[in-house]
Amino acid sequence: MPPLCCGCLSQYTHHHLVAFLLTFFSYVFLHASRKTFSNVKVSISAQWTPSLQNQSLSPDQTWEGNHLFEDEKEATLFLGALDSIFLFSYAVGLYLSGVIGDRVNLRYVLCFGLCGSATVEFVFGTVTEWLHLYNAYLYCGLWVLNGLLQSAVWPCVVAVMANWFGKTGRGFVFGLWSACASVGNILGAFLASMVLKYGYEYAFLVTSVVQFAGGVVVFFGLLTSPKEVAGLSLEPETVLGPVETDSDSHRPLMSDDEDDKVEVYARSQSPGAPAAAVAPPRAIGFCQAFLLPGVLPYSLSYACLKLVNYAFFFWLPFYLNNNYGWKEAEADRLSVWYDVGGIVGGTVLGLVSDCMGKRAPAVTASLVLAMGALVGYSRSPNDQAVNAALLAATGFFIGGPSSMISSAISADLGRQEALRGSQEALATVTGIVDGTGSIGAAGGQYLVSLIEAKLGWMCVFYFFIVMTAGSIFFIVPLLVKELRVMWHERQALRHQL
Repeated sequence: MPPLCCGCLSQYTHHHLVAFLLTFFSYVFLHASRKTFSNVKVSISAQWTPSLQNQSLSPDQTWEGNHLFEDEKEATLFLGALDSIFLFSYAVGLYLSGVIGDRVNLRYVLCFGLCGSATVEFVFGTVTEWLHLYNAYLYCGLWVLNGLLQSAVWPCVVAVMANWFGKTGRGFVFGLWSACASVGNILGAFLASMVLKYGYEYAFLVTSVVQFAGGVVVFFGLLTSPKEVAGLSLEPETVLGPVETDSDSHRPLMSDDEDDKVEVYARSQSPGAPAAAVAPPRAIGFCQAFLLPGVLPYSLSYACLKLVNYAFFFWLPFYLNNNYGWKEAEADRLSVWYDVGGIVGGTVLGLVSDCMGKRAPAVTASLVLAMGALVGYSRSPNDQAVNAALLAATGFFIGGPSSMISSAISADLGRQEALRGSQEALATVTGIVDGTGSIGAAGGQYLVSLIEAKLGWMCVFYFFIVMTAGSIFFIVPLLVKELRVMWHERQALRHQL
C-alpha cells in the first residue's frame, strides 16, 4: 500500500493540520534562536578579544581594557566550550524532560521550554551587551540554563506528532515534519544576516522575541492528542493514523503492533462512550525505556551522527569565514544550503523507508554516502557556487538520517510491541535517543575547536568521517536483522507465486 494514498489522507482532519503546523513552527523558532549563536560567533569573538575590529573603534565604543581573552584562538576555544556546555545540559535535560512529558500535560512543558529559553537567550546575547556585562561564568551559567530549558521541547513535539499520526506513512510525515530544524536554521541565518550590521545583540533580540511569541501561541492553540477533541478519541484510524490491512510487509523495524492492540480495544468501546471512559495508559519507567529493543543501538548511533550534524550547525559559518575569508553575512547565507539538503534528505529517506517497510537500510546507505560527501566537501574550492552544491549534498546524506533517527525512528521505538499496551513512552524514548545524541555532540564540539586549533580544518573533516563510520557500526546489527527479514519475506513471496 502506498504510504500516503487518498484514503489515508481522508482520515486526517484540520486538527491534524493544526497539530502538525504548531509543533513544526515551535521547533522552527527554537532552532532559529539556537542558530543565532553559531551565526554571530565571528562578531562575538571580535568583541571578546582586542581584535583589529575593536581597535578601530573609538574609546567610548570599545572595552579593550576588559576583554575576556588575549587572542582569537582563546575565544574560539571558549566558544567551543560553550557549545559543549549547552549540549551537555541539553542532554541531561532531555533525559528528565522526556519522563516529565509522559506525566505532565505536553502543552505546559512545551510552552515553558519555549518561553523560558527565549528569555535566557535574550539575557545572554542582548542584555549582557547592552549593559556591558562581559563575564565568562555568567555566560556559562546562562547557557547551562538554556540547554535545560530547550530540552523540554523536542520530546514533547515528537510525542504530540506521534499521538496524531500513526504508523502508516510515518516515515514520510515525520521526514517532512522533521524539516523543522533545518527550516529553523535557515530562518535563524536569514534573521541574523539581516540585523547583524546593527550588532550581534539585535540578532539575539529578534529571534528570542519570535520564539517567545511562538510559545504563547502554542499554549493557547495546541491540542496534544485526539483525545482532547470530542468524537476523535475513539476512532482508531484517527488516533493512530490509517491502518494497513493488506499485509505486514510494510511495518518498520519497530513495528507498531501495540497500535493494533489499541485498535481492538477502541472497537470494543461503545461509539457513544465519552473519552473519559478510556483508562489512561501507564507511563513507562526510564530504565525500562532504555532497555527497549533498538533504543540503545540507535541512541549510540545518533551520538556519533549528531556530533557531526551539530558540528556543521555550530561551526559552519565560522569555518566559511575562517577558511575562505568570506564575510560573516555571506557565510551565514551560504550555510543554509546544508539545511536545504537536510530537508530534502529527511523527506526522501522517510518516503523510501516507508516503501521498504524498514528504516535501517535507508539510513545506513545514506551514511555510507555521507562519508564520501564529507571527503568531497573538505576539498571544496574557493568558489561559493561549488561550495553550496557540495554543502547541499553533505546535508542530504547527514541531515537526512539525523532527522529520521530523531523523529520517525524514535516514534517507532516509543510505540513497539515490547511496551505491551503502554503508550506513554514516546517522550521518554525520544528524550533518551536525543539525549544520548546530545552527549556525543557535546563532547564533539569542544574537540572540533581543539582539533582545528592544533591540526587544522582538514583533520576536523577526518574526525567527522570516523564518527560517521561509528554511527554505521552501531546500527549494523539492526541492519542485518532487517535484511534477513526482507530476504525471508521475498522467499515466502516466491513460494506463494
